[in-house]
Amino acid sequence: MPFQTGSPTADPAERTSSRWASLVVLCAGALMTILDGSIVTVAMPAIQGDLGFSSPGLAWVVNAYLIPFGGLLLLAGRLGDLTGRRRMFSAGLVVFTAASVLCGVATSQAALIAARALQGVGGAMTSAVVLGMVIALFPDPREQAKAIAVFSAVGAAGGALGTFLGGALTQALDWHWIFLINLPIRVVAWVAALRILAPDRGAGLGRGADYPGAALVTGALMMTVYAIVGAGERAAGGTAALAALSLALFVAFTLRQARAARPLLRLRLFRSRLLTGANGVQILMVATMFGFQYIGALYIQRVLEFGELRTGLAFLPAPVLIGVLMLGLSARTIGRFGPYRVLLAGLALITAGMGLLSRVPVEGSYAADVLPPMLLLAAGFAAAMPAVTGLAMSGVREEDAGLASGLFNTTQVVGGSLGLAGVRHAPSLVGNFPNSTEE
Repeated sequence: MPFQTGSPTADPAERTSSRWASLVVLCAGALMTILDGSIVTVAMPAIQGDLGFSSPGLAWVVNAYLIPFGGLLLLAGRLGDLTGRRRMFSAGLVVFTAASVLCGVATSQAALIAARALQGVGGAMTSAVVLGMVIALFPDPREQAKAIAVFSAVGAAGGALGTFLGGALTQALDWHWIFLINLPIRVVAWVAALRILAPDRGAGLGRGADYPGAALVTGALMMTVYAIVGAGERAAGGTAALAALSLALFVAFTLRQARAARPLLRLRLFRSRLLTGANGVQILMVATMFGFQYIGALYIQRVLEFGELRTGLAFLPAPVLIGVLMLGLSARTIGRFGPYRVLLAGLALITAGMGLLSRVPVEGSYAADVLPPMLLLAAGFAAAMPAVTGLAMSGVREEDAGLASGLFNTTQVVGGSLGLAGVRHAPSLVGNFPNSTEE
């Protein structure tokens, strides 16, 4: 049954208003999850000083969130198709909110890491089904392009906006508030979800509850993210062994899905070159942007010696530009030139921005050396992200929308993990910064 909102007997204007109200709710839920992935970046030194983390241990404030988040997205997306996407979305809000409170009151390393892992679970439940719900809400191509532009603007700007809010809250209050701020916002989002999002019927667990397959793919994805994010803290042989184990689990999962009577993942989904190609491009795009955010924050804080609030303000032009371009031009540009050309133009801008960033001098300045490549990256991402999102979801059947949404979000996590791992463990990038805390 397609995801619907509003009464079937309501007039078209009322149904249209209800759909856009539903989009606002979905974007609000997605925004907080995306913010949480980046809001800790600027607060990391404060967390380290307060709880006494070592540099390798501090990485687990991020890793503990990414591993369950990335590992459970595919499963949560499929369960959303089977049990109802609104139900999965609302339950994810509850789990994430409870975990945020636990993070905010944590007074030990173990408590914070455990709460961050629970946040990852709630984030996966919420994020996995959102894109599929957006696609189902707006079947008309023109409206769908506008809705994807809005959703992509929220997602793309959210990462950079999280850096700003992390700096502002940490300096004005303390690091605990980067988590506690989720409580009132998430409660409002949860109430709005129950009141605005129409209930939808899933296909039923009996039509796709392949529990052995779910265990295999969840284990494989978690192992993949763990292997990537922890690559710098273990010997090369250990990383290779984890990668081999992850590959073996993926192979076992594929064989299981090919033979299962009710597979968790229909392998025919990957016959779509648009789906597989768009997800592959997204991995590289997100790796680039996450790498820039991490290394940019280090450069601004350690080389330019900006405080937390100034660092957050330094990143603010990026989400502003992304929002303006996506909301004002994205849908019209894609409608006129097509998603392929817009995607290629966006990738060209991202490449140019990274080229400028590679030439930043040791004694540079924000206005001359950081802001220009940041704006190029923001413009490129604003062009490329809606295009690649539309390409990834085009042609996906309604009954597979949650699964395809979970897959798309999974590649985002894998890309982000690759980008962070690449720059975090590159001695020429991190080890030579002044005031480095590497041990």
